[in-house]
Amino acid sequence: LSCPTNISLSELHLTGIPGLQHLHHWISIPFCIMYLITLAGNGTLLCLIKADPSLHLPMFLFLSMLAVIDLVMSTSITPKMLSIFWFHSTAISLDACLTQMYFVHAFSVMESGLLVAMAFDRYVAICNPLRYLSILTSPVVAAIGLATLLRAVVFMSPLTFQIRRLPLCSPAVVDHSYCEHMAVLKLACGDTAFSNTYSLSISTYVGSFDSLLIALSYLFILRAVLSLSSPQARKKAFRTCGSHLCVMALFYIPGLLSMYMESYHQELPPHVQVLLANIYLLIPPAFNPLIYGIRMKQIRDGARRAIFQ
Repeated sequence: LSCPTNISLSELHLTGIPGLQHLHHWISIPFCIMYLITLAGNGTLLCLIKADPSLHLPMFLFLSMLAVIDLVMSTSITPKMLSIFWFHSTAISLDACLTQMYFVHAFSVMESGLLVAMAFDRYVAICNPLRYLSILTSPVVAAIGLATLLRAVVFMSPLTFQIRRLPLCSPAVVDHSYCEHMAVLKLACGDTAFSNTYSLSISTYVGSFDSLLIALSYLFILRAVLSLSSPQARKKAFRTCGSHLCVMALFYIPGLLSMYMESYHQELPPHVQVLLANIYLLIPPAFNPLIYGIRMKQIRDGARRAIFQ
């Protein structure tokens, strides 16, 4: 993609996947399929949970929040990405770019917080089942949801405001498929030390702190599972925990890898960095409804009731 020469800095251009522009049409196929799966899977989950009173439990309320976050996170980047791949529509206004950046990063932080809440929910359900409903009451679930939202707003607002205040240099070409913070920051003419340090600090804190809490929850769960007498129950619990941890790894590892490589200018091909940044935003939202929802007996029973009604 040739760099636009006569360009207003109120408008930026996204290159898509640098170095792989000739493959954009092919790359768009799995991206589009994952987005359609995300819409169908999360939309179906939300409809089922809303329609079935027996699913109005803390576990499924958290699942509903996760579905909404996944829908917003995917929709904030995929339609624009597909328009780049299909129609070479690279232009995006600075305001739209910053809005997209805010939604992507804020909802990523919200998703991370919610994965912690869901791990805690599973811990209480398995290790303290008799007190489950007395611990996770509706006000507690609402407070946890609100806390994850407030944390995301507090953490991510300074990033967006800081970039809004920085002067951007021409040519305003972002070597990315969406307005990722570190990629946009490369266009800044001013001092970016604060933004770089703040972004790395917040991402490291959220990624390490949240994944540590999740790991602790699952360690307690596994300890409880190992005390079960039934081999079948142990096998089922291991399978469930394993699939949960795989999806979480797909969320945390590619996102942190892409950010650190972008920050420290590691000699990795640009298209690999961009693909890593896409993986953590596209794959978990497509797989979460399957891993957390459809595999659960209560959700399948709810779907059967809905179909027969």
